[in-house]
Amino acid sequence: MVEQGCRMADCMRETSETTIRVMLNLDDASERSIETGVGFFDHMLDAFARHGKIGLDAKVIKGDLHVDAHHTVEDTGIVLGCAVAQALGDKAGIRRFGHAFVPMDEALVMAAVDISGRGQAFYEVPVGVERVGDFDTQLAKEFFIAFAREAGITLHVRLICGENGHHIIEAAFKAVGRALREAVEVDPRETGIPSTKGCL
Repeated sequence: MVEQGCRMADCMRETSETTIRVMLNLDDASERSIETGVGFFDHMLDAFARHGKIGLDAKVIKGDLHVDAHHTVEDTGIVLGCAVAQALGDKAGIRRFGHAFVPMDEALVMAAVDISGRGQAFYEVPVGVERVGDFDTQLAKEFFIAFAREAGITLHVRLICGENGHHIIEAAFKAVGRALREAVEVDPRETGIPSTKGCL
């Protein structure tokens, strides 16, 4: 059975393009510090952690923003996913599934999570603009694909309706945070691995 309060991780990834460190706590959301060098992305990760009730310290120590934000955003997804997988351990005692519908003004986004061990993302969130501020809106999908793959989760994100690009992307990050929050919760009725296979 998972021990509440001990689900923490400290992950770092260093490549020729980026160096990123993520410290994460699934049971204590009191600390949040995010510095990626991409303002809008910082805002999205803060919303994700706040609504996911996750303590998160994410720092891009080195990036290549002189090229663009692609590697920084995608690689942050990789490291964050690794941290979630590490913090979950053998996944004993968790709820496993979670979902959320998040409205943000005219926008409505649905997210569903299965902590399945099979990392895959199905992201259907069309945004009618190419940029929100300096953020390339295509990078939201790249982030979620990398995150789901490394976390070992099945992730579905769907836009139900919406027009404003900022609202749509922010609703997506909040919805994924809330769905993940539900999925990682300790289930008092679950005494082992929540799978007929006996492993996830």
